[in-house]
Amino acid sequence: MRVLDWVLGKFSVDMGIDLGTANTLVCVRGRGIVLNEPSVVAVRKGTTEVLLNGRAVGATAKEMLGKTPGNIVAIRPMKDGVIADFEVTEAMLKYFIYKVHGRNWAVSPRVVIAVPSGITPVEKRAVINSAERAGARKVYLMEEPMAAAIGCGLPFAEPRGSMIVDIGGGTTEVAILSLGGIVKSTSIRVAGDEMDHAIVAYMKSAYDLLIGELSAETVKMTIGSAFPLKRELTMEVRGLDEKRGLPKKVVVTSEEIREAISESVTGVVDSVRATLHSCPPELAGDLLEQGITLAGGGSLLRGIGKAIYEKVGLPCRLAEDPLTSVARGTGVFLDNLSEVKSILDQADED
Repeated sequence: MRVLDWVLGKFSVDMGIDLGTANTLVCVRGRGIVLNEPSVVAVRKGTTEVLLNGRAVGATAKEMLGKTPGNIVAIRPMKDGVIADFEVTEAMLKYFIYKVHGRNWAVSPRVVIAVPSGITPVEKRAVINSAERAGARKVYLMEEPMAAAIGCGLPFAEPRGSMIVDIGGGTTEVAILSLGGIVKSTSIRVAGDEMDHAIVAYMKSAYDLLIGELSAETVKMTIGSAFPLKRELTMEVRGLDEKRGLPKKVVVTSEEIREAISESVTGVVDSVRATLHSCPPELAGDLLEQGITLAGGGSLLRGIGKAIYEKVGLPCRLAEDPLTSVARGTGVFLDNLSEVKSILDQADED
């Protein structure tokens, strides 16, 4: 059986997938990251029929968010890092796998998928089933903080402590690693999406302005911050006047947006503190020297490292390419799949 799997592996395009709430990235063995698209699918309302002959997925579908007619729905099938819509997730994965694998379906690929460390066995099984039904020959799961640490190049296999904080769209993953494993970890369903929702709510309450998730995300990326800025910023935001039902624009400041997302930022910082509180004393000294590595799209929020440092006293550094850390970590596992798949198999069974 192992010989057959080895032979099949020579002819399949094995891939690692960062199946994120906001974006899905695919890494192919020997080629690196080959796909980075939003986790969005446009379907006909009341069905799982993907539009444009199954091509209304990713960037094409994201452009439709908030702009579709009544018979079309652009949805995000992942919520808080886990599958919220099984059938649509399957359609999304099938499209991405086909896009990467091409027409060579003679040998289906083996797939490594990064998942939040806090998901339940039922949620894990949902990921595996979706990937298998989408065309994967064999599915392996690995925890996102481990993948992020590997992708960032942390010395996690050495007998010293390393710490990763991966702030994604749906979850924030915090982990202390040593000797090739996770010593302590915290997974919370507070991350970039919750910040966007907080901005939507703030614009409605403060200005009677209705905006969509895409506009809120743009505001966050343009003037959002987790810590006071040396020079505060302003931005014009456009939307719909809730009371008059007419287009409206207002100017907001970075101080306002910082206050709007403060509860989400506090949740992230508290998860770091909670993980450190349970850190073995032998590793605490290592963390004073190594500091904290930040990954994920949420780590790009201005001042998030300073906000963490102010509360926990550990220096923070941004990963070289924080948006792709998890995907690159799955790629490393792909390169060494024959050595590590027994570990992954055991994790699946657990």
